Amino acid sequence: MECAYAPYNWAQPDDANGAVPIKDSNLYANGYDVMMAKAICEANGWKLEVAQLDWDSLIPAVQAGTIDAVIAGQSMTAERMEAVDFAGPYLYATIVCLTKQDSALANAKGISEMKGTCTSQSGTIWYDSCLPQIKDAQIQPPAESAPAMLMALESGTVDFVCTDMPTAQGALIAYPDFKLLDFAGSGDDFQVSDEDINIGISLMKGNTALKEAIDAYLSTQTADDFNALMAEAIKIQPLSE
Repeated sequence: MECAYAPYNWAQPDDANGAVPIKDSNLYANGYDVMMAKAICEANGWKLEVAQLDWDSLIPAVQAGTIDAVIAGQSMTAERMEAVDFAGPYLYATIVCLTKQDSALANAKGISEMKGTCTSQSGTIWYDSCLPQIKDAQIQPPAESAPAMLMALESGTVDFVCTDMPTAQGALIAYPDFKLLDFAGSGDDFQVSDEDINIGISLMKGNTALKEAIDAYLSTQTADDFNALMAEAIKIQPLSE
């Protein structure tokens, strides 16, 4: 995981709230992904080891066998499934926008009312598939990370960003001046498929035993269970994220 993608995962200086050590680091990892990884490992009698990698390095690392699994808020897209296998989903994430509370966009009721400069995180369906659906979007270069995306909005570099519900909910705690825009049920929302909102755990192609073991645990959990755990993660995330 990135350990820089609250509320999915983040780095912190101590083991507060059940955080676990990050390999080859003096820091500790916590967040929804860590909580879920701990539960999966406990169910299977495994020892959890967290490695911190840049977003674009995650799939190559699992392909190379450097790591066993990526649990980092990844959408289960067909493109990714060509490179890796997925266990899960372990979360279902609605696509939303964030803008400033004092923005002219703060009262937008659908994506047809969104306009101006925008960005999202590089290598995500938010940037590649969702922002292009906004007719009047002036899409800027992608942000290298979720924190960089949020800072682009906070600093006024862009008028709005596109992300998923958990990331947005976490951002509201860190940035009280943000406004969350959820267009679900409006008839004027992003057109996304299950693969876009199903969040999974990527594994090396053909690692059937690991996939089955992870899926066996996840099959005991409901969407409500996932959302409740995410709410816990949002509650304890560092405000600096």
